[in-house]
Amino acid sequence: MIEERARAKVNLGLAVLGRRPDGYHELHTLFATLDLADRVRLARRKRGIALAVAGAELPTGEANLAYRAARAYLETTGVEAGVTIALEKRIPLAAGLGGGSADAAAVLRGMERLFGAGADLPALAAELGADVPFLLRGGLAEARGVGERLRPLPPTPLHLVLVNPGFPVPTAEIYRALGPEDWGPELEAGAILEALAENRPPPWRNDLEAAAFRLFPQLRALKEVLLGHSLEPLLAGSGPTFLAPLPDRERAEATARALAARYPGFWVRAARLEAPA
Repeated sequence: MIEERARAKVNLGLAVLGRRPDGYHELHTLFATLDLADRVRLARRKRGIALAVAGAELPTGEANLAYRAARAYLETTGVEAGVTIALEKRIPLAAGLGGGSADAAAVLRGMERLFGAGADLPALAAELGADVPFLLRGGLAEARGVGERLRPLPPTPLHLVLVNPGFPVPTAEIYRALGPEDWGPELEAGAILEALAENRPPPWRNDLEAAAFRLFPQLRALKEVLLGHSLEPLLAGSGPTFLAPLPDRERAEATARALAARYPGFWVRAARLEAPA
């Protein structure tokens, strides 16, 4: 039995630079993985792929990215065996935290540990989704393109509170709603990381916020609520989760408890940056 942690990710700023000829958007972002993670366990079987999911209502066949990751590995390597996958969901669904991509990355890592076929995992990851290549490694990275051109960065202490209002926001809808008026210049990546390290308000932005607020006005209202609590909120990805930095773990946990008590319908967690050992 092989076990992997499928770590959630956040974007510590996300710039949409424009639309590419292939229809995708050119991005500049800072990725970070968190100590919030799904649990993925894999074991050999004679043939086929058997996926079981606990903690969420999700498909267990082709519609699940973890299943497709296992199939891609087996087909590419020619391994004449199958795999049983047990997926325990802890990352909220359609929350902008990369849960499905994290599961796929964890399956790829686990399959290589299980079978050792020497697969080109980054190439397989790129075929599965824009966030999957980063989530293969995790930690902290600057990314360009659709998120596949990565520059790993040294991990830094980072404590956050995550706030999700409890409804899903499909990523594809947000990108479809983007217009040229929403595009912007590259992030000030160095200044963002320096400010976070010094517990100052970072000069970050997320160019997906405008489209998300147009489609889901309640997200704009939630940001105003968090600003009213003296936080520096940013949409964590495509939404609806907001992140806000705090100086240390104790402050993050205290803030999470206070927000959860004040807004019992929200999903609220303290989190920190976590890189693989």
